[in-house]
Amino acid sequence: MSKINMEAQSIDKALERMTSMEPYHCSPFDNPPQLKKKAGDLQKQLSTLTEVDGDRRVEILKELFGTYHHLAFPGDGFHCDYGFNIHFHGLAVINYNVIMLDTSPINIGAGAFIGPGVCLACSGHAIHPSQRSRVLTSAPITLEENVWLGANVTVVGGVTIGAGSVIGAGSVVTKDIPAGVTAAGVPCKVIREITDDDIFEDMN
Repeated sequence: MSKINMEAQSIDKALERMTSMEPYHCSPFDNPPQLKKKAGDLQKQLSTLTEVDGDRRVEILKELFGTYHHLAFPGDGFHCDYGFNIHFHGLAVINYNVIMLDTSPINIGAGAFIGPGVCLACSGHAIHPSQRSRVLTSAPITLEENVWLGANVTVVGGVTIGAGSVIGAGSVVTKDIPAGVTAAGVPCKVIREITDDDIFEDMN
C-alpha cells in the first residue's frame, strides 16, 4: 500500500472517530494535524476581514463549520480546533473570544446565546499522570434550542444543556443540565426553574 493511501486511510479512521457521538480516547497525535491546519488558515483569513467583507466572511464560515446558517456568526477572537465538528442548527449569537475545542461534535441549537469568553471543550486528557501526556480524551457537547451561556462559562465534553436553560457567568458545567432552568456554580448546579414570573410584562 502506498504512503498516500495509508495517510488517506488514517485520516478516514480519525474522521470516523472524531465525528462520532460516542466518547473516545486516543494518542494526541492520532488526530491528523492537517485537519487542524485548514481550520487555522480559515480563522486567520477571518481575522483580516472588515465589516465591508460580509460576503467573503460568509464564504469562509461555510467552509469552516460542519453546519452553518447565515445568522450564526462568531465575534472577534473566535477560535476552534477543527470547525467541521461544529454544527449550528439555526440562529446563534456568539460573543467575543469564544473557544470551541471540537475534537468531538459540538451541536448548537437555534436561538443559542453564547457570552464572551465561553469555552466549549470536548477534549481532555487522561486523569492518571503516567498517561496524561499520552492520552487525549474527547466527548461531544450539545446545546439544545434557546440555551444562554453567560460570560466565561466552561462546558466540558459529554455535557448536554437542555432547551431554554441559562448558565450563569463563570460556571463550569461538568454534568447534563435539564431544560428550562437557571444553573450556576463550580461545578454548575440547577438553581431553579424558569417560569412566567421571569417575563417582563412591559415588553409584551
